[in-house]
Amino acid sequence: MIRPFLPWPDRRLRTPAAPVEAITDDIRAIWDDMVETMDAMPGVGLAGPQVGVMLRLAVVDCSDARGQAVRLANPVILHASGQLRDHDEASPNLPGVSAVISRPRAVTVRFLNEKGAVEERDFVHLWATSVQHQIDHLDGRMYFDRLSPLKRKMLIARAEKLRRR
Repeated sequence: MIRPFLPWPDRRLRTPAAPVEAITDDIRAIWDDMVETMDAMPGVGLAGPQVGVMLRLAVVDCSDARGQAVRLANPVILHASGQLRDHDEASPNLPGVSAVISRPRAVTVRFLNEKGAVEERDFVHLWATSVQHQIDHLDGRMYFDRLSPLKRKMLIARAEKLRRR
């Protein structure tokens, strides 16, 4: 099922998500919906709060062929490289705008996988960018929070102007 996106500035987009206690069939069903929603965007990642699921759940698929989604619960960055990578980021919660954001080009993340096991995985390039973007959402942050106050204000104003059209 494709889930609707919360529109900015919905309060839930600024609320840290609750930890997942256990991987259940209900959690797996939410992940399935999230993958379907992500693929319909189309996008390379989605966090629960973006669609009103206030749990620390995310999906990421940066593969060329698709169908390689990584399902993450309670993701935590254990290590981030010192080398940064710039990428033009956007969010369906604030459509029509984007901004170049610098993030570590590689991260090591610990999370619960779809089997309920603790997994540690290295992500690089676009995969690393997307995982970090989703963790920001889980923490109640948006990508534009990484911009200067002036650039952030301009981006939000531009999105508002597009929304009113």
